Amino acid sequence: MFNDIGALELVTIVVLAILIFGPDKLPKVIQDVSGVIRKIRAFSDSAKQDIRSELGPEFKDFEFEDLNPKTFLRKQLGENEDLKEIRSSFDLRKELNDVTDAVNSRAADPAPAASAATGPDLLKKPAAPAAEQRTPYDADAT
Repeated sequence: MFNDIGALELVTIVVLAILIFGPDKLPKVIQDVSGVIRKIRAFSDSAKQDIRSELGPEFKDFEFEDLNPKTFLRKQLGENEDLKEIRSSFDLRKELNDVTDAVNSRAADPAPAASAATGPDLLKKPAAPAAEQRTPYDADAT
């Protein structure tokens, strides 16, 4: 619940609590707050037990943490054998490395005849067409 509270934040909370409630009332306030937290936990546990008993025996292994979408997806993706096989067969880093190697080897290739034999160089910008090859611009047509 308080996993992301650091030491400085904790010291700040303690100092503020001492300043607000005073050293005399602070133990009583801590006792009251811990009692309320205990009652909330007990209420939550009894509600969970009631829901499990109402769902029936087929949901005896039901966990409320699975209702969190991230947890549900992580559990489903981790248990499904077909998805594990697909994930292992598709390696995006390997594919990207292959493409990078292919581009780097073509860019490092000094012989233009060899690259012309393999096909057009897609990395170079095509030359602009000559002025007489351009179609005339018709302002009335647009």
